[in-house]
Amino acid sequence: MAQNTAPPAPESSAGSSWASGGTVFAGVLMMVSGVVGVLNGISNIATDDVYQRIGTYVYKFDLTTWGWIHLIIGVLVAVTGWGILKGFDVARGFGIGLAALYLIENFMFLPYAPVWSVVSIALAVFVMWALATAEHSHATR
Repeated sequence: MAQNTAPPAPESSAGSSWASGGTVFAGVLMMVSGVVGVLNGISNIATDDVYQRIGTYVYKFDLTTWGWIHLIIGVLVAVTGWGILKGFDVARGFGIGLAALYLIENFMFLPYAPVWSVVSIALAVFVMWALATAEHSHATR
């Protein structure tokens, strides 16, 4: 019997390149989201009247507390995004955990910025998917 030596199906290479592009995009999204989080945190720390609460919600923090939360998580997310773009494998694992934390943070921030929070939650889900499905980093170190 003859052995089949056909090249792999094009779907496998297209899927991995799509996931690799998703990883780069996830790194960029993390850097941008982190910087926006830092700016959001600074504005909330500087003044307590940046946002107005919409309705009542179980999770109640004052805006100064939210400012520190956004600032700290924003710095961590931006640095991790940079690590992902540099190709550090440990940054991918840390990025998945931070994206989950970012998702929870934005869920709890819903009463202050509902539209932005929903968009941020969707971005966090994409980042977790992109980082979890990539085989390994293709960026240069």
